[in-house]
Amino acid sequence: MTLELKTTPMHAWHKAHHANMSDFAGFDMPLWYETGIKKEHFAVLQSAGIFDTSHMSCIRVSGPDAFNLLNYCFTRQLSALLPGQCTYGAFLDTNGFCIDDAVIYKFDPTLFMVCVNAGMGAIITDHLKHHSAKTTANVSVTYLSSKIAKIDIQGPASARILSHLIADSESIFAKFPYFSFKGYMDSLFSQESLFKSNSVKLMDHTHILLSRSGYTGEFGFEIFLPSETAFSFWENIIQTGKEFDAIACGLGARDSLRTGACLPLSHQDIGVFKFIRHPWESALPFNSDKTGFTKSFSGDLALLNTDTDVFYTYPFIGNSLKKTGTGNQSQVLDQNSQVIGAVLTCATDMAIDWLDQKIVSINTPDLPCGYQIKGLSCGFIKVSKKLAPGTPVTLTDGKRTINVTITTKIRPDTSARKKINRFI
Repeated sequence: MTLELKTTPMHAWHKAHHANMSDFAGFDMPLWYETGIKKEHFAVLQSAGIFDTSHMSCIRVSGPDAFNLLNYCFTRQLSALLPGQCTYGAFLDTNGFCIDDAVIYKFDPTLFMVCVNAGMGAIITDHLKHHSAKTTANVSVTYLSSKIAKIDIQGPASARILSHLIADSESIFAKFPYFSFKGYMDSLFSQESLFKSNSVKLMDHTHILLSRSGYTGEFGFEIFLPSETAFSFWENIIQTGKEFDAIACGLGARDSLRTGACLPLSHQDIGVFKFIRHPWESALPFNSDKTGFTKSFSGDLALLNTDTDVFYTYPFIGNSLKKTGTGNQSQVLDQNSQVIGAVLTCATDMAIDWLDQKIVSINTPDLPCGYQIKGLSCGFIKVSKKLAPGTPVTLTDGKRTINVTITTKIRPDTSARKKINRFI
């Protein structure tokens, strides 16, 4: 029996605008629109792209022991996290394998929201409840299911577009660091004075949670709002964005953008292998010399045992647009033609190129006049031995073979961390 795919509040809009739809983690989601992935990719780098990300799942964790539960179950050290800040990390099992990566939002010491990937809401909720049940913790874990919708706007015009849709936008955007958030949803979170002073409302008075974060490497925001108001807001942000050349974007551009930004896809780039020796080690609470961790957390002992089953994950950049397949059919060959691993992700960032033996992007300052960016393949490999940046390796899937170079960063001159006053 075929299970019926879940849909987001914007599903009818996607269909009406001829999106190429596909099953993604049990949701019927747009891969691209008639504009095509390349234009959607470039929109995020040059104007703005608008994404329906309502397939993501949110969990509310509250109570006197909410911090202790999350700080043990989550890889990131949460002790320094302030109200109004969010942080990226992962939930691991006792083997040190990644159950899912996530972003945690702190409202106050007793109230947090966890945003996990599509289809993982119930799984991470059960994981948290399991660990809570092993103690006398006073904590409530609530899977918010389809109550919350999520819309992302990414790109340099994002704040200017939102300023037409958010009440008191000048005050909201006056100070807004990367990986911080403002606002709440009154139907799902407390209305204490702490949150009211941090309120973000749409022009129709709907409360939203506005997070300066995203999955593209570029300046932008993630917007959480009640599901019943999402369709109206989606239409408004699409219409308002037209003045700024913003367009709707699908999961195809989301994948090429996140790969170029060196961001992992859960259950592909991280998963059933140890969450260590990869480009995202800032998500782990290492001590100063990386011989241990600054806290205990689920899976920590397995990560410190590096004698067996530990691989290295590296980003790579190709020499052209050519790509290979990924997964079990792929191989990574070293300079002696020995098989050393497999390809996890292989995508194309259409906005990067080699210039004078360096990688540039369409946003690199002082590009030569008239220079045409051609795009390059890029992605992540998992290999059995340590490789230095600049090492050439070969990728093959049995049909196509390409030469690539190990790197530490893929797309240069990304804008996610730049000060907001550059974009107002």
